[in-house]
Amino acid sequence: QVQVVESGGGLVQAGGSLRLSCAASGRILSVNAMGWYRQAPGKQRELVAVITSGGSTNYLGSVQGRFTISRDNAKNTVYLQMNSLKPEDTAVYYCNLGGTHSSGGYYRTFDIWGQGIQVTVSS
Repeated sequence: QVQVVESGGGLVQAGGSLRLSCAASGRILSVNAMGWYRQAPGKQRELVAVITSGGSTNYLGSVQGRFTISRDNAKNTVYLQMNSLKPEDTAVYYCNLGGTHSSGGYYRTFDIWGQGIQVTVSS
């Protein structure tokens, strides 16, 4: 079974930085795209950034140039470096990973979400 653990959220003043981490564990054979989403109160969940297995990245327009997504394939971990944070970045952030793992002698696909981590940016 695959599990993920997020870390790195918290409270920061506008203009500050935070780094989120999302580490997957289990009998993982491969991880495809890794992404970060966020959901602010009263709003729908939105894709913030995604990185493919080949390292290609894509960002939400409002975070382009401020956020950087990266991955460590050896650790099955995805990071989100958030700089120049704004109050409108306040939300619960979720990571999402998909790939293949070994279970009961079979190869199975997985698509898993992190538990969510609060990021609060004060003005």
